Amino acid sequence: MNHLLPLLDPARVPSPCFVLDEARLLANAAILNSVQERTHARILLALKGYAAWATFPLLSRDAARGGHGPLYGTCASSVDEARLGREEFGGEVHAFAAGWSDADMDELLPLADHIVFNSLAQWEHFRPRIQAYSRQSGRPVACGLRVNPEHSEGAVAIYNPCSPGSRLGIRPRHMPERLPDGISGLHFHTLCEQGADALERTLQAVERHFGAQLAQCRWINFGGGHHITRADYDVDLLCRCIDSMERTYGAQIYLEPGEAVALDAGWLTATVLDVVEADMPIAILDTSAACHMPDVLEMPYRPRVLAREAGELAQAGEAGEKAWTCRLAGKSCLAGDVIGDYSFAAPLAVGQRLIFCDMAIYSMVKTTTFNGLRLPGIGLLRSDGDFRLLHAFGYEDFRNRLS
Repeated sequence: MNHLLPLLDPARVPSPCFVLDEARLLANAAILNSVQERTHARILLALKGYAAWATFPLLSRDAARGGHGPLYGTCASSVDEARLGREEFGGEVHAFAAGWSDADMDELLPLADHIVFNSLAQWEHFRPRIQAYSRQSGRPVACGLRVNPEHSEGAVAIYNPCSPGSRLGIRPRHMPERLPDGISGLHFHTLCEQGADALERTLQAVERHFGAQLAQCRWINFGGGHHITRADYDVDLLCRCIDSMERTYGAQIYLEPGEAVALDAGWLTATVLDVVEADMPIAILDTSAACHMPDVLEMPYRPRVLAREAGELAQAGEAGEKAWTCRLAGKSCLAGDVIGDYSFAAPLAVGQRLIFCDMAIYSMVKTTTFNGLRLPGIGLLRSDGDFRLLHAFGYEDFRNRLS
């Protein structure tokens, strides 16, 4: 259990509320920096996984934006993420999307340092515009291609970029042996919450299919999905993989994890509103799987849950493991708004607080206002145990996203 959790008194935190763990963010950043120090790799924050910009100074090395962390920049999947990275994080801004529009490119060029294209056709379409911008602005934009080594490591199809029929990346048979003029690097992304052993196997496939093109690269981006800050992650193997690619191709290596940056670095507090009797007891919460933790339904993902038992925070058990089993469910009208079945030492009571673990990554960036449910607040638990509410959401946030 995280050492700051005893300092988190759910009663003094709004409900529902995402609570960010400053100490864990700093610890994760230190692990990522150790990889950078042992290799010449540069690690970027994937904003699609974590974009709580109030904490960017803890992660960014851009002193001009108040940064005192180790990361070199951000990677974006849209123009708005690129703008957030440029304005709030600083450093390098890398951007990839499955498709860019002309309007996207007009906004993106002043923001991005690297732009990666999903197809040769997209590169050819935008090449004249990018080259003209680079000449006129005096700020060259590095361009790359995303490749698909047709090597799957992901177990969940919806999160597997190399699944059959995937729209992501250029297949080996479609890739010219010579990189097109103006392309300086390759990007691949095959992993999801995986270890360095999966990366090692992926690199073998990438080299087998794209070795000739890699030899022409000035930079190579390993993409995301690297669970570098997980306790059992083999950092030594990761460093060997990076060193091998650096030696072989003489290219700058980039990694862009999102989860590893904020892994186990946040919680979602919730309150029991009611306990209804159905086929089993069902606790209705003031939060929602559909609105506030959609990966519970999409992956599916089962979060760890904490509740106070005999005055101490204790982890809820599997169904039947402890004395009282119930279903935790959200307050939206979606029939399937269910988080899962858990067991507790005693029945939950109306007004009781629960804590859902590992909610800093993806959950925060994927929240919705379906049913008009208000978004959870966002707060920061400082290393000294002080809690600060960073933002509270209200009616205007719901109204302004509609018309």
